[in-house]
Amino acid sequence: MYVRMMLATPVDVAMTALRAAHESLAACDLEMLTHRELLTVLDELETLSCQLPAQWHRALARLQAQTTPKELGAKNWKDVLRIRWRLSATEANRRLTEAEVLGPRRTLTGEPLAPVLAATAAAQGAGQINAEHVDKIRDAMDRLPGWVDTVTREQIEAQLVGIAAGVGPAELKKVADDVLFLLDQDGPAPDDTERQRKRGLHCGPQQRDGMVPIRGYLTPEAWAIWEAIFAKTAAPGMCNPDDENPCVSGTPSQEQIDTDHRTPDQRQHDAFLAVGRNALESGQLGQHNGLPTSIIIRTTLQDLESRAGVGTTGGGTTMPITDVIRLAGHAHHWLAVFDKATGQALDLFRTRRTASPAQRIMLIARDGGCTKPCCTVPAYGAQVHHAAADWADGGNTNVNDMTLACGPDNRLVAKDGWTTTINHRGDVEWAPPPDLDTGQTRINYYHRPELLLRPPDQPDENPDRGP
Repeated sequence: MYVRMMLATPVDVAMTALRAAHESLAACDLEMLTHRELLTVLDELETLSCQLPAQWHRALARLQAQTTPKELGAKNWKDVLRIRWRLSATEANRRLTEAEVLGPRRTLTGEPLAPVLAATAAAQGAGQINAEHVDKIRDAMDRLPGWVDTVTREQIEAQLVGIAAGVGPAELKKVADDVLFLLDQDGPAPDDTERQRKRGLHCGPQQRDGMVPIRGYLTPEAWAIWEAIFAKTAAPGMCNPDDENPCVSGTPSQEQIDTDHRTPDQRQHDAFLAVGRNALESGQLGQHNGLPTSIIIRTTLQDLESRAGVGTTGGGTTMPITDVIRLAGHAHHWLAVFDKATGQALDLFRTRRTASPAQRIMLIARDGGCTKPCCTVPAYGAQVHHAAADWADGGNTNVNDMTLACGPDNRLVAKDGWTTTINHRGDVEWAPPPDLDTGQTRINYYHRPELLLRPPDQPDENPDRGP
C-alpha cells in the first residue's frame, strides 16, 4: 500500500506565502517607526489594496469558466458571491460588474482577450488607481452614448486613467463630466434605441419616515399617457385627500378648487394614488400567484385596537396603522391579524397538493416573503413551498408545513441541492449544498427582523408544529 501525496500547486504556495507575509506584518511592532516610515508602510499597504482586486477578477473569471451557478447550488453568480462570502446584493453586483469589465476574457475558441476596460485594468493591477477611481471611470464609460465608436471609447478611457493617477475621485468625476459634455455639446439626434435603453422607473428603499423615493425616465409614449391622466386627475380640486368627499371623477366644485392649496407635485402624487386605487378596486387586474391582485397587510390585533403601530404589506412596505385602517375600508383588500407578533398562522389542513387561496393569504401574512436566507423577494413575488416534506415524499399541504419561496429558490430544493426543514420553533431552515455552506444562518430574518429579538430561552408556544 502507498499513500498518494497531494502536491501543492504554485497558487497554493503563493497564497500560503501571502498569508504568512500578512501574519508576519501583523506581528511587527510599529511603535518604534517614525512618521515618515509609517507613511511609507501605509503607501505600500494602499498599493497592495489597489492591486488585490485584480487577483479576485482573475480567480472569478476562471471559476465562471469552470462551472455554473446551478452546479454550485445557486440561481446566479450574484447569489454565489452573496451566499458563500455573505455579501450584500449591491456589493455582489458591484464585484461581478467590475470583474466583467476588468477581468481577463477569452474567445469561444479559447484565445485570450484583453479586458473590456484594458487601460483601467492595467492601472489597477499596477496599484496606480484605487477602487473609487475605478468606480468613476466605469460610470463615465457606461454613460458614453451608444454611437461613440470603439477607438474613441478607448482614447477616452486612457485619458481618464491617466488623469486618475494624479487626482482624487471627486476631481476625476468633474473631468469625466466635462469630457462627456465636450464629446457632443448638442447631444445626439433623438434615437429610439437610446430612449428604450434609458427607460425605467426605480423605487428606492423605504425611508425612516415611511416615504419611498422614485426616480426614472419615461418614454415619450408613457409620459403622453400620464400627461393626459394628470391633466384630469391632478387638476386643482381633484383627488384631494383633505376633502371630506374627494372628487375622483367628474368636475370638482368651485369650493374644492378654491380651497385646494396643494402644490402641483402633491396633486400629481394624489392623482397617482387615486388611479392606482381605482385599478385595484375595478377587479380588472386578474390574479397574481393564485390570488386576486390586491393589497395584503399583516399586523397585530393589539395594534389595530390601540390604533398605534404598523402593518406590513405583502410587498414589504411598512404602513402606519391609520393607513392600514383606511385601506381596509376599500374593496379587494385582505387583512390578516395575528395575536401579538408570534406568527402563529391559522392551520387550515387542506389535503391537496396546491395551497388554497386562504392558505396563501396566511402564508403571505406570516412569512412576509421568500424564507431562503438573504432572499429579499417579497411575498407578492413568492410561491408556496412544502417545507417540512415535499408533496411527492408524502408531505401535507398544511399551513404549518408550508412556507413561501420565490420561484428560482423553490426550484433549487433537491436532494443534492438545498434542503428545507421546520425547526421546533416553527422557523423554516434552509441548508445549502456543500459548495455554498460556510456555516451561515439557515433562517431568513429579512422579512421578519423581529424574530431576532426573541429571547433565546423563550419557550415554544406551539410545540406541535414542525418535525
